[in-house]
Amino acid sequence: MADITPDSAASFNKKQQEFREDLIAEQKQKEQQEKEARERDQENAKKKGGALSSLIYGTPEGRELDKDIERSFSQVLARGKYVHSIVFHEVKPDKVDEYAELVGNWYTKMAAIPENKVHLVGSWRTEVGDCNTFVHIWEYQRYEGYHQSLHNIQTHPEFRDFDSKLKTMITSKQTSLMQEFSFWPTTSPRSLGGLFELRSYTLHPGNLLEWETHWRRGLKARREVMEGVGAWFVQIGDLNTVHHLWQFANLEERKIRREQSWNVEGWGETVHKTVPLIQAMRSRILLPCSWSPVA
Repeated sequence: MADITPDSAASFNKKQQEFREDLIAEQKQKEQQEKEARERDQENAKKKGGALSSLIYGTPEGRELDKDIERSFSQVLARGKYVHSIVFHEVKPDKVDEYAELVGNWYTKMAAIPENKVHLVGSWRTEVGDCNTFVHIWEYQRYEGYHQSLHNIQTHPEFRDFDSKLKTMITSKQTSLMQEFSFWPTTSPRSLGGLFELRSYTLHPGNLLEWETHWRRGLKARREVMEGVGAWFVQIGDLNTVHHLWQFANLEERKIRREQSWNVEGWGETVHKTVPLIQAMRSRILLPCSWSPVA
């Protein structure tokens, strides 16, 4: 935390703006490619179908609407192709440095092997909260990818040595399998600096769908003033739990950005409707590890 200074907001904001501009440019390029593909499909349909095509398949406008609907559902369902795991390691205080060296080397090695079919989203150390706890988030290609990754990693010739050393350094390990909300895709690797806040909510059973509905609207308001990393709901493990991960330049900027949220239309309503759904909540301030792709 000592590396984070009160005047770090300017640098953070500059990197944040550049990151968002790159995302917008990529999205525009993707939309242009999709538009050109639709235009080619329409032109081919006109050549093949003639008048009969209009009778059977409707007007060009109708066909375009059908494709928009199909594309919207595809985008929503596509997020289901990822499974994420969140791993909490409680590390012995006198083993923190050894742990960081051991895990940093092993995690980056495993993530770099294409056959493992796994992507390390990030690794963080808790600074405020349950200190000496490290948090790791992994991304897999569905549950098939999860099984394949674990098989490949645990049959690696160096795994037993790593695992035996790890067990001497930690006092507990907790893992949950999650999926990301369709309206909030997990960010790609980036280095904006600053710190992170992991907010974990335990919901009353049966309220996840309502939570998703309200946060789908609320996130639009929050994104105007805060930088989100991702949001996930647990499917196996600590059930009825939702994790939101945010990034800030420093704690003062966190305070300012959270206060600014109340001035954005729609945020107050989101809070009003989601608070009754919560059974318990927890906040951790995290610092990224040196090997973390999201930092």
